[in-house]
Amino acid sequence: MIWLALVVVAVIALIAIGYAVHAQKKLQQHQRQYEALINVLRNEIQALTSSSIGMGHRLMDVENQLNITAEKQQEMANRDPGVLAYNQAARLMEMGADVDDLVKNCGIGRPEAELMALLHKEVAAPERS
Repeated sequence: MIWLALVVVAVIALIAIGYAVHAQKKLQQHQRQYEALINVLRNEIQALTSSSIGMGHRLMDVENQLNITAEKQQEMANRDPGVLAYNQAARLMEMGADVDDLVKNCGIGRPEAELMALLHKEVAAPERS
């Protein structure tokens, strides 16, 4: 009877050991799969980070070029005496000058001064409403 009990305990122990070995193999398999997935995700994150940094550098370059272009455009506008006259006329118009004042002070012709006055009235009309 003791032999039978020992045999039963031994069989149960062998089954438990077999199940533990099987479970460990499955666990190792899952671990390898997860590690592979982590490596794939790590590589994708690294690629996204690199491309974001590259895009940031390109964006900064474009912004610098835009600033340079805007500065050059402003310099060109300031060099053109006609533009200066119209800018001065626009400022005077905002301060309440009339067509005769524009002709006398800005060196622009009467038709241009009248046109600026009309434009100023059109632009100022919606602001008053």
